[in-house]
Amino acid sequence: MRLEVVIVKKKKVLKFITILLFLGCVIGYTSYKGYKKYEDNKNGIGETIDAFNGVEVYYNGSEYGNVHGKHYSKDGYYYGYEWQCVEFIKRYYYDYLGHEMPDGYGNAKDFFDNSIPQGQVNEKRGLVQYRNGHNEMPKVNDILIFNDTTYGHIVIISEVGDDYIEVIQQNMGTQTRDKFQLKKDGNNYYVGGHRTPVGWLRKE
Repeated sequence: MRLEVVIVKKKKVLKFITILLFLGCVIGYTSYKGYKKYEDNKNGIGETIDAFNGVEVYYNGSEYGNVHGKHYSKDGYYYGYEWQCVEFIKRYYYDYLGHEMPDGYGNAKDFFDNSIPQGQVNEKRGLVQYRNGHNEMPKVNDILIFNDTTYGHIVIISEVGDDYIEVIQQNMGTQTRDKFQLKKDGNNYYVGGHRTPVGWLRKE
C-alpha cells in the first residue's frame, strides 16, 4: 500500500515538473518573440543603423532569412537581396571601392572558393583570395567569409589592431560590429575567437 502511494506521489511530482518545464518554454519563447517584435518596431526594416566610409548598413529585421526584394544601384548594378549580408558587401565594394564583381551571385559562403590556391585571383569575384591561417595578414576593407552555417556569412574588416580585427556587417539584427582575435604564428596569421572565417578577399 505504501509503495503504491509513493509511486503515485512520484508520478504527480513528475507531472508537475513537466508542466513547469512546458510553461517555462512557452514563456521563454513568448519573451523571445516579443523582444524580436520590439526590435523590429524600434528599428524599421531598411532603416540605417550604421555606416562605414559613407556606405550605410540597413536593418533587416530580427529574422536573418528576411528578404525584401532585389536592390540595384542607380546605374543598374545588382547589389543583392535587401538587406542581406551579401547586399552590403557588394554595395560597399561598388560604391566605395568602385569594384564590380564579374559574378555577384551566390550565398555568402560561396564567395570563397576552396579550389583556389593562396594569393590567387578568385575570378568570379575579381578579387585576390587568402586563406585563414596562412601567410597574409588581413587588412581594412577585406571581405571576411564564414562558411560554418547553411548559407554562411560575409563581413567587411573595418579595423585591424595588433591582436584583433573589427568588422562591420549587415543582417545580424542590430549588431553591426563584431571583433575577432588576430594571432601571428611565425609568418602565418590566424583570425578566430567565437567564430572562425575560412579566409578573406581583397581588391589589389
